[in-house]
Amino acid sequence: MSNTQHLNTDDSPVTRDVSTVPPRTEALATRRGRRPGKRFLPRMSAKLATGLFLVISITLFSFLGPFFTQDPRNSGNAAMQPPSWEHPLGTTKLGYDVLAQLANGGQGSLLVGLVAGGLAIVLSMFFGILAGYLGGWRDEALSLVTNIMLVIPGLPLVMVIATYFQSRTWLLVALVLGVTSWAGSAVVLRAQARSVRARDYVNAAKVSGEKPGRVILVEMMPNMLPLLTGQFLFAVVFAILGEAGLSYLGLGATDSITWGTMLNDARSGQALGTGAWWWFVPPGIMIALFGCGLALINFSIDEIINPKLRTAPAAARRVRKVAKEQGVTA
Repeated sequence: MSNTQHLNTDDSPVTRDVSTVPPRTEALATRRGRRPGKRFLPRMSAKLATGLFLVISITLFSFLGPFFTQDPRNSGNAAMQPPSWEHPLGTTKLGYDVLAQLANGGQGSLLVGLVAGGLAIVLSMFFGILAGYLGGWRDEALSLVTNIMLVIPGLPLVMVIATYFQSRTWLLVALVLGVTSWAGSAVVLRAQARSVRARDYVNAAKVSGEKPGRVILVEMMPNMLPLLTGQFLFAVVFAILGEAGLSYLGLGATDSITWGTMLNDARSGQALGTGAWWWFVPPGIMIALFGCGLALINFSIDEIINPKLRTAPAAARRVRKVAKEQGVTA
């Protein structure tokens, strides 16, 4: 029989007909071999596509829009004009075009978010991953600094630092936000580093004589990349919101335009009282949409970090399929 195994009594090797090997298994193995890194990428879903669309669209508008709009400091326009064909988003109390300010303000806000987020993630990696890997008294010393930063209120600390500088550039605001917002991510990365440190491939690297720096960079950090990406996106959102809050209080950048400075100008110009909604609504919507886009991307990355979130859609589909089959047979 071609579909059975034959075992000889003279200790000869066991033979098996190749027809018993499911062709689907071979095809699946081939398919997996073609895409070895697919499991490290977020699944394309509605929320990931929406998040990417929002982030890319706002970024392109912020960096390409200034080439197609007038000077954001041009005060030759009529003041407090509602949206029209000439000024799609109206003008401010000083005659500035709101669309031009919105595009230029996007550059300032996004640059603040990127610089502050990058600085925050670097500090959190140093005080988090390094502390989790080293352990012992060095872990305690680095964790002490992290705990001190955690108990200090973030926004009041930023306000105190900002008040010491009469002239504040967007870079200074970004550095202040980055230095004061890394502690929460450091705690998360420290816990993850302590877990990764105990895995077999890290121990094998230590036994083979690898230096600690190489073990952290080559063995540990690639496996923590989804978590690092999520923490970076969270830091960018926090920095953009923090800059908007500081600017609304009059402690933001004084030499550049951001979405936060637009809100501050609208507040000081009595835009709400005079009904000039076109002055403060657009920057608020841009901040909300950009933060929403980054949050949706972060949720998609969470599906890689959390196995329960990664398998939940497939499990839900199986449950619906079983329920449908039972309903049909009943």
